[in-house]
Amino acid sequence: MTKIGILALQGAFAEHEQVLKALDVETVQIRNQQDWETHADLDGLILPGGESTVMGKLLHDLDLFEPIKTKINAGLPVFGTCAGLILLAKTIVGGQTKHLASMDINVARNAYGRQLGSFVTNADFKGIGEIPMVFIRGPIIETIGPEVEILAQVNGAIVAAKEKHMLVTSFHPELTGDTRVHTYFLEMISQSKKEKL
Repeated sequence: MTKIGILALQGAFAEHEQVLKALDVETVQIRNQQDWETHADLDGLILPGGESTVMGKLLHDLDLFEPIKTKINAGLPVFGTCAGLILLAKTIVGGQTKHLASMDINVARNAYGRQLGSFVTNADFKGIGEIPMVFIRGPIIETIGPEVEILAQVNGAIVAAKEKHMLVTSFHPELTGDTRVHTYFLEMISQSKKEKL
């Protein structure tokens, strides 16, 4: 059975847990180094929405930063939503503090500003079709590296992308009741397992 860790330091981790339970996937909350070491056999990791600066600081304070970064860079499938996307980005517009910096994307934090701080729309997601997207002061991906694939755009802005074993969305698929993006991530995990055989 697939086992997915959900970083549970802050933010919308419980909602991801509910979606995965509905898909009959075992989940583990990662709150400290002991959780991470106890569940060294994870098949994937979710970095949820929340406050990226707070989450980045907690990763360091709890000695989770290096072990998680090492595992992601070694190929652990990871899915970052909203703040999770910012944590994974190699560069952040304006030179703000980088975090895990594992994915070759350059992001703008809170790109939609206050007016469009939160909104819901439907847009096409490559390989899935049209899905509902909930944005809560979401970041956007401004530029991508050569190995990054764009999966979704809204009004010309990149809001979902994939690079090898890493998946990111600016929006919150865990808040829509639509499980297809999580299923897409589970398929990435299956593919990753096959490649390791």
